[in-house]
Amino acid sequence: MQALMMDRPLLISSLIDFAAKYHSDTEIVSRTVEGPIHRYTWKDAGARSKQVAQALSNKLGVTLGDRIATLAWNGYRHLELYYGVSGMGAILHTINPRLFPEQIVYIAEHAEDKVIFLDLTFVPLLEAVADKLTSVEAFVIMTDEDHMPDTSLPNVLCYETLIGDQSGDYDWPEFDENTASSLCYTSGTTGNPKGALYGHRSTVLHSYCVCTVDGLGLGSHDVVLPVVPMFHANAWGIVYAAAMCGAKMVMPGAAMDGASIYELLDSEKVTLSLGVPTVWLMLLNHLQETGDKLPHMDRTVIGGSAAPRSMIEAFQFNYDVTVVHAWGMTEMSPLGTTGMLRPKHAGLSAEQKVDIQVKQGAAVYNVDMKIVDDDGNAQPHDGVAFGNLLVRGPWIASGYFKGEGGDVLQDGWFPTGDVATMDPDGYMQITDRSKDVIKSGGEWISSIDLENEAVGCPGVAEAAVIGIYHPKWDERPLLVVVRSEGSDVGKDEILAYLEGKIAKWWMPDDVQFVDELPHTATGKLQKVTIREQFKDYVLPTASDAAE
Repeated sequence: MQALMMDRPLLISSLIDFAAKYHSDTEIVSRTVEGPIHRYTWKDAGARSKQVAQALSNKLGVTLGDRIATLAWNGYRHLELYYGVSGMGAILHTINPRLFPEQIVYIAEHAEDKVIFLDLTFVPLLEAVADKLTSVEAFVIMTDEDHMPDTSLPNVLCYETLIGDQSGDYDWPEFDENTASSLCYTSGTTGNPKGALYGHRSTVLHSYCVCTVDGLGLGSHDVVLPVVPMFHANAWGIVYAAAMCGAKMVMPGAAMDGASIYELLDSEKVTLSLGVPTVWLMLLNHLQETGDKLPHMDRTVIGGSAAPRSMIEAFQFNYDVTVVHAWGMTEMSPLGTTGMLRPKHAGLSAEQKVDIQVKQGAAVYNVDMKIVDDDGNAQPHDGVAFGNLLVRGPWIASGYFKGEGGDVLQDGWFPTGDVATMDPDGYMQITDRSKDVIKSGGEWISSIDLENEAVGCPGVAEAAVIGIYHPKWDERPLLVVVRSEGSDVGKDEILAYLEGKIAKWWMPDDVQFVDELPHTATGKLQKVTIREQFKDYVLPTASDAAE
């Protein structure tokens, strides 16, 4: 017997329609590339998104399934493309402008992008590679006629002129909810990036999760500032979820420094913000230097890489801002876990609560997880056993665009490439990437845990840990450190700081200092490059063991 319920497809266009109709006067605030702060409402965004869809169809010949690329910061025009492109049935392809030019060319060619929309910032970047973008028929600069630059880009158009003469009298088409909606390429440390192809249904379901209390708790009462770029896994789904619940959005544009972020947090009374640890480090440094506070901010979501304990403590103990430690992947739309505390934790001390919050958290509904050994055998959820982390769910990739990488699933589960533990309550903690874990004397050492402890040492700005060959133990950890500006912290001070904070056999065998560490385009440490840099390095303990 079938249920007697209406069959309405879950489409992204329904999100913007809902926000425009039922939260019509709620603001969207953007710091523009041109300079001024721009303000309008969800109603305005809805109308202009329809103008985008009309212009794509009427002027650029875009049809169902065409890939439309963006190289853009977080701003209102980018938001309009999120809805206008996907709403009409095309596929929004957000390109990370921090990639190398060769990678941008590869991605655009692999996706067969028909049109590229770009912010003013990225005009020189695309001018340098435009002749290699064989599928692109037009470049649309996201500005008005007054700010249009002189450019060598072929077939160039002005965004405001493109959509300005469209009526906005447009009915979103209906189609299968499993239709592809957006495309985001992973920025792997090796090999070419691979495309995660999201759908309308998966995106709407993911948005529901972001709005749940044990998801990210986003609601209409919130003022949300996504510092995470809109070219990183759909800004962690916030652009969609904010429309679903009618939250006020604050968009930071290109200014990601601590002072600029603080200005928006304070002036717009932001209650929830989301970003990677490197961004929050800049904000915390700004707060420390100026003595400013965060009176309006209720919580911050930290993801992208593990949040150091010292960062969680700084937000919570110094500024009364609750940290939500979250984890996910581009291939997971991206939300997988959140570190929300449970009622059973209410009686714990502040320090004991942080012991739980440093973990990546428990799975949200619709994400199933398990850890297995190298032979695929399930490992116990005792908080001690390590295993390769596998996931499955309705917003998790089943493969990559155009079949890149072949059949990636393992008996219906997606292999994350992470090594993790899970405790009896389901809280997961990533101990390393499978390729980065240090195997010493038959035991595993977590480079992530070591790094997070090391950055808590005064005078340490950033730290990376890699495994170095050892004749007795197979591998031993080397700690590579970037000093804070003006610091002369040394090896002995750092090792003394680590004593009692880690197991004795985890203690790095040496500390090396560098001016900077390499990062991927998404801000993660590029361990492959670091290992190459130290490929000929010999640990001081190696000669003792060899004698």
